[in-house]
Amino acid sequence: MKRILVTGGAGFLGSHLCGRLLKEGQEVICVDNFYTGRRSNISDFFNNPRFEVIRHDICFPFYAEVDEIYNLACPASPIHYQFDPVQTTKTSVHGAINMLGLAKRIKAKIFQASTSEVYGDPKVHPQPEAYWGNVNPIGYRSCYDEGKRCAETLFFDYYRQHKLKIKVARIFNTYGPQMHPNDGRVVSNFIMQALQGESITVYGDGSQTRSFCYVDDLIEGFIRFMKSPDDFTGPVNLGNPDEFTILELAEKVIKLTRSRSKIIYKPLPHDDPIQRQPNIKLARNKFKWEPKVKLEDGLKETIKYFRKLKALM
Repeated sequence: MKRILVTGGAGFLGSHLCGRLLKEGQEVICVDNFYTGRRSNISDFFNNPRFEVIRHDICFPFYAEVDEIYNLACPASPIHYQFDPVQTTKTSVHGAINMLGLAKRIKAKIFQASTSEVYGDPKVHPQPEAYWGNVNPIGYRSCYDEGKRCAETLFFDYYRQHKLKIKVARIFNTYGPQMHPNDGRVVSNFIMQALQGESITVYGDGSQTRSFCYVDDLIEGFIRFMKSPDDFTGPVNLGNPDEFTILELAEKVIKLTRSRSKIIYKPLPHDDPIQRQPNIKLARNKFKWEPKVKLEDGLKETIKYFRKLKALM
């Protein structure tokens, strides 16, 4: 049994990771300041003697004795990370410094949840890990994009300077149960609008593409990556290479929810990427990972979750 720290453990991805680690028999310390994380995401674990939750902001130092750290803390949807952009940057940068400092002191292996946003609006498609990206450093999304890029820099400097055991994963669009209903991300937006009979808002003409990975597949990638040999640090792309236009997604959601919602169009937000698709050859080769859940199947499970949530609202 390992003792594992998960920052952002009450969030969408963090709560799924905590659940998976507990199923494997691990002891889990969940740290979250509950800015976007929710207690309801982790309430099923409260009676588990191997689970502990601590309210804490990782912008400030944290001390614990653990074997591994998964650093997932940071608001990940534009509506949340743009609300307080300075705090978003602090969470990525100060948070990484604090967690890396902890890992260095206790000699723990540490995982960084980075993002496909480090590629910006890519000029290479699909995006391999060797691509340096096309990022606006002073735009509305920069607090998140550049914060994550700086965190990657810190991780690799700690690896080179202090021989720290690191794993850096670049996460592409992920969806599934326990998403925040008001996080502004395209899957949750479309499903909530469809279930409420509202018009579905497509930005631009809907031809921009995304690749959607079901959360169970992503968490499997986390676990396999963390168990891979220590000399493989990444960065490694984790996402589903199946590519869909935003318009195709909207049409699938309308069909699966049997909604009468109409599609309306609005201007594209600032610096919204036109294409997003991971090249996952590295993950396939290094730890035999690739997504298994098809978009339609994953959407059915996600819609089921949001129907239950809507009934409680």
